Amino acid sequence: MVKILLVDDDKDIRDLQRVLLEPYVDEIVEAKNGKEAVGLVDDTINLVIMDNMMPKMSGIDAVREIRKNSSIPILFVSAKGQEYDKISGYSAGGDDYLVKPFSPQELQLKVQAMLRRSLEYSQSESNANEIKIRDLVINTSSREVWLKDCPINLTAKEFDVLRLLASKAGQVFSAEVIYEQVWQEPYFYNSSSTIMTHIKKIRQKLEENPKTPKYIQTIWGVGYKIEK
Repeated sequence: MVKILLVDDDKDIRDLQRVLLEPYVDEIVEAKNGKEAVGLVDDTINLVIMDNMMPKMSGIDAVREIRKNSSIPILFVSAKGQEYDKISGYSAGGDDYLVKPFSPQELQLKVQAMLRRSLEYSQSESNANEIKIRDLVINTSSREVWLKDCPINLTAKEFDVLRLLASKAGQVFSAEVIYEQVWQEPYFYNSSSTIMTHIKKIRQKLEENPKTPKYIQTIWGVGYKIEK
């Protein structure tokens, strides 16, 4: 779902932008000033179109606030078209700049291009953060695990062990390597029992039959691996 935020104190401008952009998005929300805009920006917004000269909070100040917490694409659409104004917009965190009065087609093309780049980046970032092994999905960014689309609740150390094994599926990891990489401490002989306990708990949560595991395999006398 593609959702954009229009920010302008002129309702006629917002109405025009809405008409021009509705064919390319699923939802459009609006704000009359920068302060409203800052309060509306969240993870569901894919693009912000921001005027500059507005009451309560200017577009420049609003973008500076938004950039404290978000990297969302922002397009300035402003009547202030001097080089200094554009530099100020880019310096505040704007990604592109369009001067009023603008060409309807140019606005549409800029928005389409920015959305395409943003969505492609989000998809590639999401894919880069995910490890998929058959029905098992591990998100290394959110530290979430799903098996057959069902969430699996792992402790922090259980997750770290699983992530390590899954990061190089097919490779055998010794108990010593697992312990030193996950616990970040020197390995001692009794550390192997810690690894065995965590492997057992992970299997109980992942496997239909933990005694005959399909994911985490024990290579006797060597260590553990996850089969691809």
